[in-house]
Amino acid sequence: MNIFGILSIIFLILSIIGLWKLFEKAGVEGWKILIPFYNFYVWLKIIKKPLWWFIILLIPFINVFMIFLMIIEFLKCFQKNALYQQVAGVLFPYIYLPYLGFSSKEKFLDPDKRPEIKKSWIREWVDAILFAVIAVTIINAFLIQHYKIPTSSMEKSLLVGDYLWVSKITYGPKVPNTPISLPLAHHTLPLTKYSKSFVEWIKLPYYRFPGFIKIKNNDVVVFNYPEGDTVAEKVQAQNYYMLVRNYSRPRVWNDKANFGDIIYRPVDKRDNYIKRCIAIPGDILEIIDQTVYINGEELENAGIKQYHYIIKTDGSSINPKAFERMDISERISFNNVSGEYYTTLSEESANEIKNFVNIKEVKKIVAPKNYWDKDIFPHDSLYPWNLDNFGPLTIPQAGVSVPLTTQNLSLYKRIISAYEHNDLKVVGDKIFINGKESTSYTFKMDYYWMMGDNRHNSLDARYWGFVPEDHIVGKALFVWLSFDKNKSMGKRIRWNKLFRWIK
Repeated sequence: MNIFGILSIIFLILSIIGLWKLFEKAGVEGWKILIPFYNFYVWLKIIKKPLWWFIILLIPFINVFMIFLMIIEFLKCFQKNALYQQVAGVLFPYIYLPYLGFSSKEKFLDPDKRPEIKKSWIREWVDAILFAVIAVTIINAFLIQHYKIPTSSMEKSLLVGDYLWVSKITYGPKVPNTPISLPLAHHTLPLTKYSKSFVEWIKLPYYRFPGFIKIKNNDVVVFNYPEGDTVAEKVQAQNYYMLVRNYSRPRVWNDKANFGDIIYRPVDKRDNYIKRCIAIPGDILEIIDQTVYINGEELENAGIKQYHYIIKTDGSSINPKAFERMDISERISFNNVSGEYYTTLSEESANEIKNFVNIKEVKKIVAPKNYWDKDIFPHDSLYPWNLDNFGPLTIPQAGVSVPLTTQNLSLYKRIISAYEHNDLKVVGDKIFINGKESTSYTFKMDYYWMMGDNRHNSLDARYWGFVPEDHIVGKALFVWLSFDKNKSMGKRIRWNKLFRWIK
């Protein structure tokens, strides 16, 4: 059991001990706190709250709010009406509840006999704001998170300007690695460029609560960007590891004027990405001339895919309204000399354009097999892969071992060192893990392969490799609002794109 599990058990036991003593002070046998479900019934009777609260207590995660409210109501029975006292009881029940239970000075007062506490308008506002912040923070951390599509990597399945809900309970919410942070801020303080919104005085290990289902092929998933662990302060939108490959590590670290300081971010504070899960643990992935194969079979129903195309005309141009009608929003360039367009299209749009009277050819751009793109994972000439021809590659699965050699180490070195926190060294043709020579490695976590539906305009797993299970945030469920920033104010809302389930 990890340290988080041990601490959770200790805190739970201390909280139960405190409630046992508080039950006794209320004239109820303390042992009743040990009986599941019945304990909540007794607790509600003590604080004299309606039994419909009990029904809400049966709803996963929402019951957390109810328990907080029940703690506050219990504290009021001990004349703890100050804001700081109630916050202490909610945040540190394993300390505050035993204190009240064992202190001879603290006496229980029946809820019907409590004097009415008149709050100032300031206190009323503070209480309301504090409750709202705590509620939204808990919902955002454990239930549902709001997300906005920032890039075109998922076009046309998801559009830039789509606002959607991401379910964290579907796969199981994870405990924040950095619990001390500014509520509702991700990694940077509002109104600042570089200031962290979190502190790392307390770091919690990875732990995920049970979810309803496991990730499946073709699920649209939000996750923490795996290569977002390291960021160049002044160019945070650019991949640090690409910067190192293009400019060298000494320059990136020493050129403060252009790159700034180098920042490390814990898993839960890395940028959120959204992609489609193409392959799950144990799958064999291969891309042949842009077609994805999983375990030897073509992957079907993988969203609305887009690729780069060259459109050859008879020299005349295409009416811009035709592109607008087909909702082609990617960059469109036209060469007046050759009469060629270069743009991004879905297969449906490409077939429609072929029927235009001035079109001679619509050709998809495909990178040839064995053409090595050095920016493509694993950035090793032994694996001459590119966006359109990739693999075969087996997705790592927890508990499964792979042989390790200096030839295949580039596939797994980031897993071994960065994600699973081992000391990895290579001396000659020998591999050492935590000081011990190793010829194999057993994975501790499951991994996933994420790709954008806009296959030629997506910074995805083909560039940075596997997504560890501890980076998974949640399942994208529902688009509730959609804005088109390229339209005039009166036409910005995409009315036909509202309230749609994500497929």
